[in-house]
Amino acid sequence: MLSQLQWARDGFLFEFLKPVKGLAKFPEVYTEIYYIIYTYFAFQFLDIKNEQPLWYKRCFNWVNVIIVYCFFKLVVFIVIGNRYILYNGYFFFTIMMSILGIVMYIPFFKSKSKLKYYMIVGSMILFFASVSSLLYYLQLKAIGEKVEPAYSILYIGFILENIIFSLGLGHKQKMILEERNETQNQLIKQYVENEELRKEVQKKLELDIVTLNKQAEIKRMEVAKIQYDKELAELTVSTLRNQMNPHFIFNSLNSIKRYIIDNDKKEAVFYLNKFSKLIRNILGSTTQTEFSLQEELEILELYMSIENTRLNNTVKFSISINESVDLSIIKVPPLITQPFIENAIWHGLALKKSNRELKVEVKKTSNNQIQIDIIDNGIGRVKSREIKERKIHKRNSIGIQLTEERLQYFAKKYKNESSIIFTDLYIKNKPAGTKVSILIPFA
Repeated sequence: MLSQLQWARDGFLFEFLKPVKGLAKFPEVYTEIYYIIYTYFAFQFLDIKNEQPLWYKRCFNWVNVIIVYCFFKLVVFIVIGNRYILYNGYFFFTIMMSILGIVMYIPFFKSKSKLKYYMIVGSMILFFASVSSLLYYLQLKAIGEKVEPAYSILYIGFILENIIFSLGLGHKQKMILEERNETQNQLIKQYVENEELRKEVQKKLELDIVTLNKQAEIKRMEVAKIQYDKELAELTVSTLRNQMNPHFIFNSLNSIKRYIIDNDKKEAVFYLNKFSKLIRNILGSTTQTEFSLQEELEILELYMSIENTRLNNTVKFSISINESVDLSIIKVPPLITQPFIENAIWHGLALKKSNRELKVEVKKTSNNQIQIDIIDNGIGRVKSREIKERKIHKRNSIGIQLTEERLQYFAKKYKNESSIIFTDLYIKNKPAGTKVSILIPFA
């Protein structure tokens, strides 16, 4: 449209553009800009950058050369003022752009996208219309006739091309919606499968509890108290590992749903993979009574990654391990650190607006004891308790108590003591977070 301002001699458009009639001096420039933008659109429409990065790089190196040439030609015209610089230079631009147009069909035909046919047909129509229009223009100019009829061919090419591209964009939108719906259905299916698995595990656990309780009742007078305490402790460990936090599952699925609504397929699948891997690790721990410290920290990192994603990665999380600690040898109770990490996030850091930090430090305190420090810079335990007291619905968690009992049972095997120490941190007499020190014996 801008390139046709040169032909306006009267009428509404002519009067409207009188204050900026200088715009009509650059018809070739507008056409050149159009074809350059057209190239960007074509590659974005077919996603050539991700599908064929090598061809994308090759073509756009040539585009950059064309852009530099056009810019240099425009600067020379502005300095010298010779109209023929733009006029004659446009033919060289046409040659370069025609070469690029032909080369671009290689990645177009190689593309696996169904949308390539819209681009191929539409661009061919425009290409042949442009060339035909230019040849007709030169023919009319050579015989002294008016050149306006030559532009009719170009206009027809524009109209047909826009119709085809409109259909292509509609098709692309339909594909995006279908892909989003398919992804949503897969996520729902995965959620249903996970829920069924959880119910099966829960049902089996309840049956195990009933069976063990019956066995414990029968053997109460026959078996020593220490043996009974051991079975009860093992049952408690198994119960804790299988009792997945429903709030965590609900919040995680809500995050996945948010990515689906935002049409962020990549993040939704990435988050779902993490979530599924964590659940598999938790369910897999039901067959074990102890983990290596390395496995414990890996699950902890995965759990923290999921929680931090839901918090928009506002928590600066780090794990520091002393060089003297061999993670693969040292054994710990499974998921021993998770309740403290959860408390640090939701009772300390989540209630803080900014500058959230959570650190895990692992070191040896003696030849047969390991210390895991969980340090947060949250609002502190005192402020957290005050907020909890103001809530109408108070929920008492037994996670910490069960963790202490598990740790005591685990320590009996090594004939050494274990402990959990809570330390309130202060800066200038103001609460500055909480430090939890877990002391675990090892062989």
